[in-house]
Amino acid sequence: MDLADPPIQMSTAAVLRACAEPLPALDDSDFSLAFDRFAQSRVVLLGEASHGTSEFYRARAAITRRLIEKHGFTIVAVEADWPDAAAINRSVRNDQVQPPSPKGWTPFTRFPAWMWRNTDVADFIGFLRSHNAAKSADEKVGFYGLDLYSMSASMAAVLSYLDRVDPAAAVVARERYACLTPWSRKPAAYGQASLTEGYALCEIPVTRTLVDLLKKELEYAKSDSSQFFDAAQNARLVADAEVYYRAMYFGSSLSWNQRDQHMFQTLQNILARPGPVRKAVIWAHNSHIGDARFTDMGKQRGELNIGQLCRQAYGRDAALIGFGTHSGTVAAATDWDGAMEIKTVRPSHPDSYEALCHEVGVERFMLDLRTGRHDDLRHALAQPRLERYIGVIYRPETERGSHYAFATLPEQYDAFVWFDETTAVTPLPTTITAGEDETYPFGL
Repeated sequence: MDLADPPIQMSTAAVLRACAEPLPALDDSDFSLAFDRFAQSRVVLLGEASHGTSEFYRARAAITRRLIEKHGFTIVAVEADWPDAAAINRSVRNDQVQPPSPKGWTPFTRFPAWMWRNTDVADFIGFLRSHNAAKSADEKVGFYGLDLYSMSASMAAVLSYLDRVDPAAAVVARERYACLTPWSRKPAAYGQASLTEGYALCEIPVTRTLVDLLKKELEYAKSDSSQFFDAAQNARLVADAEVYYRAMYFGSSLSWNQRDQHMFQTLQNILARPGPVRKAVIWAHNSHIGDARFTDMGKQRGELNIGQLCRQAYGRDAALIGFGTHSGTVAAATDWDGAMEIKTVRPSHPDSYEALCHEVGVERFMLDLRTGRHDDLRHALAQPRLERYIGVIYRPETERGSHYAFATLPEQYDAFVWFDETTAVTPLPTTITAGEDETYPFGL
């Protein structure tokens, strides 16, 4: 009796090709339909492989729009500074009772301005404004910043709030925040000064301001709970930023973890606000939204991120969706505080997940990586490979060392969205202002 022929083992690229779900063009209204499967999640995290790629912004906007219009999501929380996003939030909600932004101040003018001041974000903000126009207060979508780099602007916001509701408390808070005044333009220097002095110079004063504010929540929130929430979040940001800038001098993992824990706590504070149960979409870099436990950043450097924290807190109610590309152009700088350039993205490294996706030969597709969907795909991708991360800095000449790290894709994400060739964002005209520094050296 003849023995049956042994099964033919498919190549990894062939498995990807069999499991890849082709996506329509971005301007096709059907593009976002494939993401309905994640609509039951409490939080949907949408990544990006760079901070300057138009397709990633447009895809996130299309997916978010559908989650808002068809599935009741009312929170968009992004990797951006709280005061800047708050100005946008007031605009899209047409929130007349909120205090105006400081005279002459324009949001998102700190380096890297193109990250949020670009045509794709402007189009999405226009959608939010139009969507909210006919909605009740509880139905309106809010736009929030999760990051902690706005220490100076946040101090100003706290003082402005206290000047209105409690002038005596404002005097005390102003004296406490004066501790940070010498470093208001270059807060990273505060960490160095604290290290030299041997103790946390301003930790107690800024923490007391936050504690005093929270103690008076019932009194302050009577007149306007939204204004109080904004002030309290700014006070939290100042306290967390003080810790962050000190941690920069003790190791990158400490400062990174402080930052992502702040982002996660900010998200939880937004979700916990009184009212209907809220669902949130988060926009951040892949390095923040992919589960850090399955990357070099977690395994080798002891770093965590908001994706990991969301999975630990919400389980299957958190959907982590990464994005990738093979080649094209990207908006990025060569050095910190440098001019934005349109740079050519080098073809992906042959040992990377990106190279595998390129072999599929499909212009746009999604891989559903969840357990039980395509177990053969999860098995094929289970071996750690290189994954590319481009921040606001891109240095193609040192790309392997600067922008690649090992990860396990099917554990890192619930889905992965692929654009084989991508283009740079189109920035809006603006004047870059000095401000707090982001994560060194590549601004992820």
